[in-house]
Amino acid sequence: MRYFLEISYDGTAYHGWQVQNNAATVQQVLNDALSTILRQEISTIGSGRTDTGVHALNQVVHFDLPAEVQVQNLCYKLNRLLPWDISANEIRRVQDDASARFAAVSRSYLYRMHQRKNPFLEKRSYQYSFPVDLEAMNASCEIVKQWMDFESLSKVQTEVKTFQCEIFDAKWEEYNDEFHFHVSANRFLRGMIRAMVGTMLLVGEGKINLDTFAAILESRDRTRAGRSVPACGLYLKDIIYPKDVYI
Repeated sequence: MRYFLEISYDGTAYHGWQVQNNAATVQQVLNDALSTILRQEISTIGSGRTDTGVHALNQVVHFDLPAEVQVQNLCYKLNRLLPWDISANEIRRVQDDASARFAAVSRSYLYRMHQRKNPFLEKRSYQYSFPVDLEAMNASCEIVKQWMDFESLSKVQTEVKTFQCEIFDAKWEEYNDEFHFHVSANRFLRGMIRAMVGTMLLVGEGKINLDTFAAILESRDRTRAGRSVPACGLYLKDIIYPKDVYI
């Protein structure tokens, strides 16, 4: 039987999601906890990788169990064993061929910025004290929603077959003393969102105009785009699956 497990985590202490040699990762901690509770080796597959320091409001993983294994109270047991910065939220039975990674039809992220020093946002939001034009940054969102090739915003030397991504929605909003960037797409490239935010900030500061922003995307040249903003402000927010994957 296959299950989808929804988890949340603060990524500050981890070298990203994926298991690595000689580095603490969220996936390794989760695998170890599941293996301990279920008394068998469990290897999870996540909906996608998050980099070092990136957080998840909702990450989905799948794993398989023999039919006779019961999962009642599994989230309760996991939360007693997992460290404070990882929580198990919900477990659901799915079709035996459903993949947390490949069955997803949409992924959404949030990037948080704040402009005044706030100790409660340290390592959970990016302090950016320069004034920005949110209207201009939202105009740049309209451009990315019409774009498909994001090679200029991808990490170089990445092993992907295509740089094509379909952006379903992108917008900036002001939230109390914070600026929040929301973006959803069918897929994202490595480093894409942090580079996108860094380039949009150039628009917000008036350092480039919208024509230049579009030209950067068209160039497919990462060196022309803005810097990669810090990982602390980035959150995997939601993953959408077809309803028929659930049983």
